[in-house]
Amino acid sequence: MINARAFAQSFVTLVVIMDPIGNVPMFIALAAGRKSRDRTWLAIQAALAAGALVTGFALFGGAVLSYLHISVQSLSIAGGLLLLLVALESFRGQTLPASEASNIALVPLATPLLAGPGAIAAVMVLSTRYSDGPGRAGVVLGIMLTVLVVGAGLSLAGQISRLLRPAAINFLSRVLALLLSAIAVQLIIDAVVQLAHARA
Repeated sequence: MINARAFAQSFVTLVVIMDPIGNVPMFIALAAGRKSRDRTWLAIQAALAAGALVTGFALFGGAVLSYLHISVQSLSIAGGLLLLLVALESFRGQTLPASEASNIALVPLATPLLAGPGAIAAVMVLSTRYSDGPGRAGVVLGIMLTVLVVGAGLSLAGQISRLLRPAAINFLSRVLALLLSAIAVQLIIDAVVQLAHARA
């Protein structure tokens, strides 16, 4: 049995954070000069690596919190602030410099572009919020579906770039950044409300 709410929240949040459309220009720039088959393989590798990293934090994030004596509310506020910073950077059109590493699928594509601090903080909050079996299953399934969407989006980067003008891609990236900032603010508000109720 799967918690549908956990699945929906995980999927929507991660798609907005990982921003497959907004990362298309960066992917095209990093994979420039490579054959179409090589670009597709890079996209698949990046999506799978990012998914594995995020899943690891989703499954073992609770143990990390317990070991470090961090409350869920503290993590939610910190995660909200991180997400807000990511959203502001995306809204301002800032990008990370390309790595000189040979396998760009892992760095910088998988991390920090896809599975950055925002995505990690978000799944840790969600996995702690939905800590039962169905909830964890929903979070993991949401991550898996996000990996498919991100992998497909990056695999079709060449076609997307031909269909959408740079201005259109830029506009969609700004819309996703706005949604991400709203998610970040809501995380902070929920944590503050929970703390207020706990102390009341």
